[in-house]
Amino acid sequence: MEYTHNELMIVNASRALQGSRVVFVGVGLPNIACNLARRSHSPEIELVYESGVFGAQPARLPLSIGDPTLVSGATSVTSMSDLFMYYLQGGLVDAALLGGAQIDRYGNLNTTVIGNYDQPKVRLPGSGGACEIAINAKKTFMIMRLKRRAFVEQLNFQTSPGHLGNGRSRGDLDLPGAGPQLVITDRALFDFDNQDHQMTLIEVARGETAESIQQEVGWPLRISPNLREIKPPTSDELRIIREHLDPNGLYR
Repeated sequence: MEYTHNELMIVNASRALQGSRVVFVGVGLPNIACNLARRSHSPEIELVYESGVFGAQPARLPLSIGDPTLVSGATSVTSMSDLFMYYLQGGLVDAALLGGAQIDRYGNLNTTVIGNYDQPKVRLPGSGGACEIAINAKKTFMIMRLKRRAFVEQLNFQTSPGHLGNGRSRGDLDLPGAGPQLVITDRALFDFDNQDHQMTLIEVARGETAESIQQEVGWPLRISPNLREIKPPTSDELRIIREHLDPNGLYR
C-alpha cells in the first residue's frame, strides 16, 4: 500500500514504543503514535497525559491533553503537580515522545525561541513539561520532520537536555533518565548508540540516500555501516491510522 511521509513517521514512533509499559504522551503526532501502539502491538501500554491522566484509554483521538475523552476508563486522574512529582520524578515513566523546533547532534531540543532570546525572530511555546520529561523519563524518542532549519549545528536556545555533549554528559548533572534513544523523522531514523552519543543515521525511507539526508542536516552526519531501508507500514497499521485515529487526515 502507498503511504505518506507522516504515516511512516507515526508508524515508526509507534514501533519504537514496543516493550515500554508507561509512556508519557504529547499532542499531535506523538498522540497518534502512542494510540497506534495501544491498538496494535502493545495493548497493555499505559498512556500518561500531562494534564494529570494516568492509564488513559481514549475512545477517539484526543484533541488536546485536556480533552475529556482521556478521563473515561483511565486508571487515575490527578493534579498535574502530583503527576509530575509522583509518576515522572518518581521514575515510573518508561518512555516519552518529544518534538521541537530545533535539535542538535546530541539530541538537545529547542522549543523556546528562534533567533536571539531578547529579540527573537519567533517566540515559541517554551518548555511546558518537556524539560522535566527529558530529564526524568527512563528514555525518550524524538519525533520531528527532517528539515535543515530544524537539524542545526547550534541551538538558538537549549530548552530540554538530550545527551548535552561538548564535553558534558547527563551523568555530570545527575540526570536520572537515559536520554534520547531514537530520532524518528519522515525520511530517516537516527540513534545515539556510540561512545559520545552523537546522532547516527541508521535507516532511510524508500528513495532516500545518505547524501539526500545529509542535505537536510546542519552538521556532518555519522552514518551507520549497516545503513538500511525503513520497513514500510503494514496494511493493518495504516488501516488503524486512517479509519480510527485520524480519519479526517489532520495529521497523516
